[in-house]
Amino acid sequence: MSDQTAAASITATKPHFAVLDGLRGVAAISVVVFHFMELVQPDYTKSFIAHAYLAVDFFFCLSGFVIAYAYDQRLVKLGIGNFLKLRLIRLHPLVIIGSVLGLVCFVFDPWSDLYQKYAGNLLLMFVASCVMIPYPLVRERYFNLFHLNPPTWSLFFEYIANIIYALVLVRIKKPLLWVLTIIAAIALFWEAQVSGNLSLGWSGDTMRGGLARMSFSFLAGMLVYRAQWIIRSKINFAVISVMLFVIFIVPYRDGFNKWFEPISVVFYFPFILALGAGIQQEGTSKKISDFLGEISYPLYMVHYPFIWWFMSWVEAKKPTMGEMTIVTAVGTVLLIGFAYLVMRLLDIPIRQKLKIALVKENK
Repeated sequence: MSDQTAAASITATKPHFAVLDGLRGVAAISVVVFHFMELVQPDYTKSFIAHAYLAVDFFFCLSGFVIAYAYDQRLVKLGIGNFLKLRLIRLHPLVIIGSVLGLVCFVFDPWSDLYQKYAGNLLLMFVASCVMIPYPLVRERYFNLFHLNPPTWSLFFEYIANIIYALVLVRIKKPLLWVLTIIAAIALFWEAQVSGNLSLGWSGDTMRGGLARMSFSFLAGMLVYRAQWIIRSKINFAVISVMLFVIFIVPYRDGFNKWFEPISVVFYFPFILALGAGIQQEGTSKKISDFLGEISYPLYMVHYPFIWWFMSWVEAKKPTMGEMTIVTAVGTVLLIGFAYLVMRLLDIPIRQKLKIALVKENK
């Protein structure tokens, strides 16, 4: 193999699981609607999509599966350094883009001057967001780990998972993976019992719960791949999308959540993952899956600064339920379009240039 071919192979990718990509999109859109609904209907027991925060657990499970699928057989040859650079290239441009967008929206919020109270911390807040150092500062916004772009919290844990995978998990055998997954499942159930639910990881006082969420789901995703629990099925993308979405719309009830949520994460999400991995798509269904998969990560990483604007508008103008519902529906569609533009105009070109630089570095 020539040096040029060897270098180019560093950025080579394996075929995607179209249905899993599409499910990631369904989950991302559900998260956007959920974040709107937290303001439209703050009482979770009255929200129609109160359990959509569990989409993050599904993201982690997908990540464990995809990372194991893509790198189990090639990480040793690729090298830890190149693996981590590839993960940075894939994930970090949107971390930076989301941070910039969050800063702009915070400073130029049409309905709030909250930024003035934190003007002396803006630079530190921005840098912390860009390099993903938790900085839960803004009391008025619930002490999010990353105020400028709150969803960054899950990327923080995703990076931890990727580093541990490269250093340790890629080498462990299946029996030990089983043991670690079971231990993580026990920890997840314990966190749910203590907290009453799994809405954990996004704030300074819930970081331990976020670690439990990431640990179990990432390990479970790896286990599904390594055990080859692929369920061959002829069901279509619409059916499995509903099967995932139905978890997000299960009513929110105290006492019920601490059992329903960990059971869903530990048993149901790995099942959906195994089922989705075994479905073949073609035609229009595949195009829809591909589109949803493409916009899922950009949508997840650019929507929340506008949720802050929505919150400021709600607090300042006291709109009616009907007005908020219209903004939620229209806003979700507009955010999908905006995410697509960000992906095409910024994320993809930046990643392409970074990949070219990595290939040149390895010649």
